[in-house]
Amino acid sequence: MTRTALITGITGQDGSYLAELLLERGYRVVGMVRRSSTVTFERIAHIQDDLVLAPGDLLDEVSLIELLKTHRPDEVYNLAAQSFVQTSFSQPVLTGETTALGVTRLLDAIRIVDPDIRLYQASSSEMFGKVVEVPQRETTPFYPRSPYGVAKVYGHWICVNYRESYDLHASSGILFNHESPRRGLEFVTRKISNGVARIAAGLTDELRLGNLDAQRDWGFAGDYVEAMWLMLQQDTPGDFVVSTGETHSVREFCELAFARAGLNWEDHVVVDERFFRPAEVDLLVGDATLAHTELGWKPTTSFTELVHLMVDADLEQVERQVGCNDAGRRSS
Repeated sequence: MTRTALITGITGQDGSYLAELLLERGYRVVGMVRRSSTVTFERIAHIQDDLVLAPGDLLDEVSLIELLKTHRPDEVYNLAAQSFVQTSFSQPVLTGETTALGVTRLLDAIRIVDPDIRLYQASSSEMFGKVVEVPQRETTPFYPRSPYGVAKVYGHWICVNYRESYDLHASSGILFNHESPRRGLEFVTRKISNGVARIAAGLTDELRLGNLDAQRDWGFAGDYVEAMWLMLQQDTPGDFVVSTGETHSVREFCELAFARAGLNWEDHVVVDERFFRPAEVDLLVGDATLAHTELGWKPTTSFTELVHLMVDADLEQVERQVGCNDAGRRSS
């Protein structure tokens, strides 16, 4: 029988890659979308006709119950959240309502409608924050350094609580930073790749960034959604770190990105203190041994390949935009 999967946050980077993977594996894919005039379907436009899009909101448990009753999913992937760390400092309450309490509402809806539904919860390496050991693994204590990280810790532990209290098949993926050409422009990696493309096209001459020494474990989002799926195929639920095991600085990302376009990053990057976080997370690097041994998962895209992939995509996109603008001016 065809399995049904429900994805919250389907219009985001991870949601779009996960939807592609599930469709390829024969799933009926239902995507939860909030009723909003600002929802964009750009990332799923190429597969939208193959999806079932249904209204729902993590702020409204009744809508979640109705969604589960109507579509009866076998698996639920909770990817929806207020996921931008910098914004969580200016909107901490909204971040908590969505990223923390939203998980509780979804778990409770599953408990009420069908406890046999399997849930994947998107946890985050930001939960480790001010790290107490390197690398970070499933047993590393959490020390979040942002309202986003704090909210993710709540979401993580409420999954553990419901798993142990109600015997739900709820698994959490503690995903380290994962990027792609579909990343939002508010994230530093995409800000860099897009900035490189705009500078290469002569649209601007500088790129303003914050802490260049911050180090992250960056992987490709298309690889990481495979790990999400694998977690829900296990007989026993659990929590898994998903990472590359390598760490690179924002400065390294800049060097590779600008070099890909034949540019010297030092000629264009300006450090701007406005982009520093009130509490910085300096070093994140994961140990994904458990995912390797129990899930059989390993990343396939290197750091250099990831940077090149993002820069190439933005170079192409900006070139198209410039061409369209030039054509528009000529026709007028």
